Amino acid sequence: MNSPLDVQPFHPGLTPEWDRFVAASRNGTFQFDRGYMDYHADRFQDCSLVVRRGAEIVALLPANRREGQLVSHAGLSYGGMIVGSTMTTPLMLDCFAACLGWMAAAGIRSWHYKSMPTIYHRHPADEDRYALFRAGAALVRRDVLSVLDLGDHPPFQERRRRGARKAANAGLRAGPSTDWAGFWHLLESRLSDRYDLRPVHSVGEMTMLARRFPEQIRLYTAQGPAGEMLAGTVIYDTGPVLHAQYIAASDDGMRNGALDLLFTELFGSVFAGRHWFDFGNSNERQGRYLNVGLIEFKEGFGARAVSQDYYEMAVDVAQRALASWREQ
Repeated sequence: MNSPLDVQPFHPGLTPEWDRFVAASRNGTFQFDRGYMDYHADRFQDCSLVVRRGAEIVALLPANRREGQLVSHAGLSYGGMIVGSTMTTPLMLDCFAACLGWMAAAGIRSWHYKSMPTIYHRHPADEDRYALFRAGAALVRRDVLSVLDLGDHPPFQERRRRGARKAANAGLRAGPSTDWAGFWHLLESRLSDRYDLRPVHSVGEMTMLARRFPEQIRLYTAQGPAGEMLAGTVIYDTGPVLHAQYIAASDDGMRNGALDLLFTELFGSVFAGRHWFDFGNSNERQGRYLNVGLIEFKEGFGARAVSQDYYEMAVDVAQRALASWREQ
């Protein structure tokens, strides 16, 4: 007979146990470490859940509450259930049922589920996709991530190669940097001018996170002959995947192929021997608008599509769908 599952809301006293589970999990990344998650605790009402079988943690659900909705997680690039080696498909169905029961008792009416792209899994961990299907979750958004297989990818477009040559001939140099303030000035100017947006992180938040996670968060830039910053990218290193969290170039950088040189250097030298590089998505309007110019730049390096799905389910409907799954 299966032991019953207990669902417990996260509290700060559980931080060491939470972080140990994430580090040993099949699909957790440093972004689920509480040292990362809690940097924006003032902006999100944390409603993360810990699922136990007896004393053993079997799953974590990083999440926040937004009125009557549980969101997993609005402040992170991806979310969903974080699982360990003991997770199985039947156990995941039970985890979903137990979490839905906790939500119903807490007055939560709907669950918004941001899935984790499979490239981020250290080992197969798609049990949640089946549980979403059995719970009747509705697909409400699909983003396209542009992902490069660093060991086996299509040749760079001639346009990208030509840009890199132009930059090198003009004396541009690319490499690691610690000039976070300089890059943030460039990034904020670019986002404001082109999209009327601001970065999700402030420069203070990003430098703090880079100090906490120096092996996982790094800045690379391209500079002109006089040392002026022309382009840069912030890389999140999750282990299986290198992810470009931010990319920006000045007008001079765009004209002189600074990003072409920067990524050519990263792919050919700095990240040689690694597997996946994720440029991120090129979508707006909940996935229904594709920024063609942006995705063509990424695909010019040989990146190809990996989807990231978002689901929603009414708690009461999903509860009924999973209530008797073992009797199927």
